[in-house]
Amino acid sequence: MGSQLDERSWQLLQQLIRRYIHDGQPVSSKTLSEVPEIALSSATVRHVMADLEQCGYVASPHTSAGRIPTEQGYRLFVDHLLTTGSSVCDDMEHLKERLETRQITSDLLKTTSELLSDMTHCVGLVTVPKHNQVNLEHIEFISLNQKRVLVILVFSNNDVQNRIIHTDRHYTTRELQHAAAFLNREYLGKDLMVIRAALLSSMQQDRKNMDDLMHMAIVMADQALKVDLHQDAYLISGQSHLLNMADMTNIDRLQALFEAFKQKQILLGVLNQCIQTDSVQIFIGKEAGSDVFDNFSFVTAPYMVGDEVLGVLGVIGPTRMPYDKVISVVDMTAKMLTSALKSG
Repeated sequence: MGSQLDERSWQLLQQLIRRYIHDGQPVSSKTLSEVPEIALSSATVRHVMADLEQCGYVASPHTSAGRIPTEQGYRLFVDHLLTTGSSVCDDMEHLKERLETRQITSDLLKTTSELLSDMTHCVGLVTVPKHNQVNLEHIEFISLNQKRVLVILVFSNNDVQNRIIHTDRHYTTRELQHAAAFLNREYLGKDLMVIRAALLSSMQQDRKNMDDLMHMAIVMADQALKVDLHQDAYLISGQSHLLNMADMTNIDRLQALFEAFKQKQILLGVLNQCIQTDSVQIFIGKEAGSDVFDNFSFVTAPYMVGDEVLGVLGVIGPTRMPYDKVISVVDMTAKMLTSALKSG
């Protein structure tokens, strides 16, 4: 029960929210009085609704059109769902099938954002781990034509990336093998921020204390790892779902939200707040810290490798989303992604 309300008020608020989520129309006192579980007269329901409106849990968009939940009302509702547990995810087998297959991390994250969108009919989001959060497992150089070298990077989170770098001369296969052996010996198992700092420090040393092969290896590794600074901050899928949900009166708000998707900083500010938690977190409307997110909600959860949080996944949808289903999907997807990364 909502701890701030008596049993009757709480039951009516829940029914109003569920009905509004389902129909998208203001709910009248007469409609609520006809719900079998309520068993109250229309006059009594009107009295309780007036009290709920005075407390800020519901609002009347028009004089006689019924009432809709406010952000405060939604907050009480979702806090109750998070405390008591939401419904079981109906698509568990589909999740297992898509996320337990062996994939490199970048493909796995893309699949995850698409799954979240498909299963909730909202926008699916997955933040991409910064590579200072994972360790280098292996580096390999392969000579290409025209003074180019293919660099193969293998990371501890099962991610494999290929980079092409340009060199000042052609290097033989043997030279590249020796360079890779040196780097694997020196930097295996270290995170990329540590490696970048060590590379920069080494490059500033007196060349007299470093043979040509060592210097060449350090320069090429630095070139290859610089690319990480420009990686996408997050993967996003299903923006078109919002167009199907919103009426034309919200088109300006939608345009502002799509612009936030492109600019990234505002959205990342919300998602980064979720990294410190170990469970589902929900932001409703202005709780996300920007007017851009009025009438929209975030449902998020962290994904991990071992005890370390790698990133956050979740969905953005209208405030009248079916929270019990969405919470279940987000929570289970985070657990399945964590499991897939662990076994990868």
